[in-house]
Amino acid sequence: MEESHTGLEHSPLGRVATYPEHYDATLLFPLLRAENRVELGLEADDALPFVGEDEWHGFELSWLNARGKPVVAVGRFRLPADAPNLIESKSFKLYLNSFNQSRFASADDVAATLERDLTQTTGGRVGVDLLDVDDPALTPRTLPGECIDALDIDVNDYSPSADYLRAAVENAEIVEETLHSHLLKSNCPITGQPDWGSVMVRYKGPRLDREGLLRYLIGFRLQQGFHEHCVEQIFTDLMRQTAPSELLVLARYVRRGGLDISPWRATPGLLPPSPLRLARQ
Repeated sequence: MEESHTGLEHSPLGRVATYPEHYDATLLFPLLRAENRVELGLEADDALPFVGEDEWHGFELSWLNARGKPVVAVGRFRLPADAPNLIESKSFKLYLNSFNQSRFASADDVAATLERDLTQTTGGRVGVDLLDVDDPALTPRTLPGECIDALDIDVNDYSPSADYLRAAVENAEIVEETLHSHLLKSNCPITGQPDWGSVMVRYKGPRLDREGLLRYLIGFRLQQGFHEHCVEQIFTDLMRQTAPSELLVLARYVRRGGLDISPWRATPGLLPPSPLRLARQ
């Protein structure tokens, strides 16, 4: 596993970058997950309260075959949430583009190289699929469940206050429901660039106050945080405020720099819907 970093002072993020002409695994920049998790009350030695993955799609992926002819593909990468490191996104973009003028004997060789490098960088076993650009798996789908964006509410607070998350006190009925919103927006903690996304909550517990949930999600609008950290904050806040017996939080962030990131976190035993991408991604 590569040495990870607690800060971004040496990261390519926010800096002018020279795109490499040949494959270079040293471009990958690992970041410790633990630092952000401490802010959520999750100490490094604690067992994680969730399972999950960060699913990335890389659309700027090309290499040369053995005869020098370009090949293009879409990469799907599944980074385990319990790996000690995540990968800084600009370094991932530069790394993928380093394949452009490098020759590989086959797509299997490319996939094996990607899996080896990403596993070494994150410290967890990374899954890699190379998809044809016309693969039906890339066909846009819709999030399951009920969209709460049409709720007619006043909003004056643009910070993610967990106080908005509560179960409907007048009804102790246990429900199973899936809700989603397309109003998620957070901001890169380094460049300040906006990150747009959709978020789904699958929940079993006392009925949620939907207006409170929507106010809470809108509160990320000015929040500075990486995609993965925002999803973990939503998960931990919901668990602490509403104590569901089952919970899954999944975000589908809009593509930036040829990459989209879709983290999910869940109580053990829950899995997200089969791989899906939204039209806005």
